[in-house]
Formats: sequence, structure tokens, C-alpha cells
Amino acid sequence: MKASFLSENINKKLSFVNHAVSNRSQLPVLLNFLLTTQKGKIFISATDLEIGIETNIPANIEEEGGITVPARVFFELISNIPKGKITLHTKGENLILESDKSKTVFQTMPREDFPKIYEDKGERIATIKKNILEKDFTKIVFAASQDSGRPALSGVLIKKEKEGKKSGFLLVATDGYRLSLKKEVDAQVQDKGEETTLLIPSRLIKELISLKEEDDIEIYASGKNNQVLFVQRETVLVGRLIEAEFPNYEKIIPADFSTRATVDKRELQSAVKTSAIFARETTNIVKFSLERNLPAGKAGKIIVTASAPSVGESTIEVEAKVDGEENEIAFNARYLLEFLGNIDEEQIVFEMSGPLNPGVFKIAGDPTYLHIIMPIRVQN
Repeated sequence: MKASFLSENINKKLSFVNHAVSNRSQLPVLLNFLLTTQKGKIFISATDLEIGIETNIPANIEEEGGITVPARVFFELISNIPKGKITLHTKGENLILESDKSKTVFQTMPREDFPKIYEDKGERIATIKKNILEKDFTKIVFAASQDSGRPALSGVLIKKEKEGKKSGFLLVATDGYRLSLKKEVDAQVQDKGEETTLLIPSRLIKELISLKEEDDIEIYASGKNNQVLFVQRETVLVGRLIEAEFPNYEKIIPADFSTRATVDKRELQSAVKTSAIFARETTNIVKFSLERNLPAGKAGKIIVTASAPSVGESTIEVEAKVDGEENEIAFNARYLLEFLGNIDEEQIVFEMSGPLNPGVFKIAGDPTYLHIIMPIRVQN
């Protein structure tokens, strides 16, 4: 193996590939990058057996081949090499890296020891624009469970939607305490006639959102290997589909409400942040008290409160347009802050039908999105 390329080209790609390198593994080769050279490109791959990433950069290839190299050291070294030409070549069991004023020798492991990230792409499901993916998937993925012991709740459900000429996705994620749903996500869906439902690990979605390039992303699914692949230009992100039954999310969505409030997102977020300072000292509970608009024209409000016996209490009024019954409800402050932190829109709508029923948050003017948080029972 012998190849030369520009350090600035590999620097752009290596930091993302590094996300798939295993931190601790019983297989030492998973601590390595796989480097292969062919057809005018050098391919860089990494996997921790949960996700895999492969990308490539243009290179002058003098001899095709492949080798694995310790990822952490290789990444740190490349990050500190000034802009310019880099040459890589193997000599026996070593990989030699040379730049303008330096030479480094790496211990390696054979490419044959490195597991295949994927065998084939499978069937193309859809193409989606990066800005759409970033905007819509961000509103969903945070609601997935971080508990690997509950696999069905640790993923994002993607369901193909097609009505007439319009096509797209429905996205759902839940950890059992909250749920995010987005309909009509704009995508060019392949119309094969059959229903397509994928349960994708939330970690994979988060990595997908972090892609730096703005090019369209193609989505492939391989039933044979139970994998999903996201392809953006030279980069392929691979993960295994979750084989578990997703809960019946439609049963969780309330059919009606008795109180509805429209409120400025930033003002509510600021009030919850302040109240959370006190809430974290006890059970992390923040309470909403909704007071409706008065006949005299005075605006309604949401009173956000939290208390800690050993510290004190916080009471903040947030102006809101409140319709229906006056009501009270309590939530986990962390759930509120994570929801509000993942929404960019200025106005949100809050609906509820009692202190023991789920609270529903929507984006004003957008009927395609909702977020549900289960309440916490509190004693007055």
C-alpha cells in the first residue's frame, strides 16, 4: 500500500469517522481505523459493531492495499500536521506516515481482522435534504430512551407516508415518559407499493444529524443484513435496525383537552430554567398553573413554580393566551427543558385535560408536530 494526499482533506473527514471507534473492546482491531487504497481514493472506516462509518478522500495511489492503524494516535497525529502533502506506505507490519518535516511509524493489524461494515447497501428507501433532516429529526430523537435494556424505546420509528403525489416520513420516539411525533417530513420516498417501517437506533440518528456536509442524504435498508445505511456523497453511516415491537403510540395521544394555552417559547423556557434551579434540589418537579384571560382584557398566564424546603422557592409568571378551564399540572423539569431546547419556533401551544393526564405541546401553526410529557402527581 502506498498513497499520498493532502492533510486538509483527511482532517475534514477523520473527526467524524472517529465517532465510530470503540472506546473499550475485547476485539483490539475495533480500536483501529481501516485504511484501504483503490481507484484513486483512500477509504477510512471505523466500527464499534453498533455503528459503522466509511468515508474516502482523493489520493494519488501508487500501490493498492489495506491496513489497520491505532485510531486515537493516528487521529491526534493527523490533527497536528500542518497543511500539505502526506504520504502513507506499508513496510512489513508497519505503516509509515511522512509529511514535509516528520516521519511516523505505526504498529498495525491486518485488514482481514477488521469486520465488514456492510456487504451491500440494500434497497433505496428515500432521499432527504440535510436541512430537513436536521430540523425535523432534532425535534424527535431526544425523546428516545437511553436505556439499552429497552430496545424498542431506544430507537426512532420511521414510517413511510405517501398520499397522492406527496410523500414523506412519519417519525416517532418515546421513552415511556414522553413522546415526540412529526408527520409529513419532506422526503423523496421510493414508491414500491408496500409499507416501509424502520426502527433506527437513536444514536445513529444523532450521528446523522451531526454530519457537516449539506448534501442530500440517501437512505437504504438491507433486509438481508438487517441494516440501515445513510449515504451522503463519500460518507456512509451504517447501523443495525432494532428488532423489537414499537409501542402503539396512537393510544397515548389524547383525543381532546379542556385547557389550551399559547405562549412564547423563550419566555417559558427562561421561566422553567430558573425554576429548575430550585427543582433540582428535591425531586426535579416544576408546576404549571394556568389562569385564563380575564373579561377586562387582561392576558392569561402560566405560573411556573418550584420549591425546595432547604433552599426556597421560585414563582414566575409567563403571559399566555389561555382558553378553557383553569388548571394545574406538574412535570419533570428536565423533560420540559429538553423539549424547549430542541424547538426553534417562537410560539408553542400547550394543551391539557387535568393534572393526571398527559400534557401536549405543539408548535403554533404546525399541525404536523406534537410532544407529550407524562405528568407527576403532587400533593397540594
